[in-house]
Amino acid sequence: MQLLRSGPSPFVRKVLVTLHETSQYDDVEHIDVATTPLTPDSKLIAANPVGKIPALVRSDGPTIYDSRVICRFLDARAGGGLYPEHRIWDTLTLEATADGILDAAVLMVYETRFRPEEKVMMEWVEGQWGKVSRALDALNTRWMSHLNGRMDMGHIAVACALGYLDLRHDARSWRTGRDGLAAWFDTFSKRDSMVASQPDP
Repeated sequence: MQLLRSGPSPFVRKVLVTLHETSQYDDVEHIDVATTPLTPDSKLIAANPVGKIPALVRSDGPTIYDSRVICRFLDARAGGGLYPEHRIWDTLTLEATADGILDAAVLMVYETRFRPEEKVMMEWVEGQWGKVSRALDALNTRWMSHLNGRMDMGHIAVACALGYLDLRHDARSWRTGRDGLAAWFDTFSKRDSMVASQPDP
């Protein structure tokens, strides 16, 4: 299998953490691609017509893409138990919440990185941060009992989302007023899989 990936992508990091946690990291050839929304990589487009990373190229079937699909495939392949049936809807909702944070946080970066300065719409940027902030509040109030339980894909997704906020939106100080979530992340981020997948700035 080949994993098409790119630097600090938090969606790629979800897959990397999953590979480490399920002892499959060495089963995959890691291929870095240089891609942006404006200049997608040709190899990536050949694998994923949407042109997004990550994409997992398989020898025995079609390429699969979207981090949620890849992570579920890898978990099933290894029998890792990261999607426990007895609480599957909670796990999937928590993963979707984390991915919603990432979608908004990445769009904030894109708005200032790929648009001319005079066309950047700060009201739109703040609207995206509003999504992030509400989701963080929900994690801190509704989801701590789940996060403090047995690890599943929800834990991995949330940790990668919070790590990305530290990487790209540290000035927003997401920890303020969210002591429980901050303490949980400080502990979870010390896992070997999180340390091994820490992206460069």
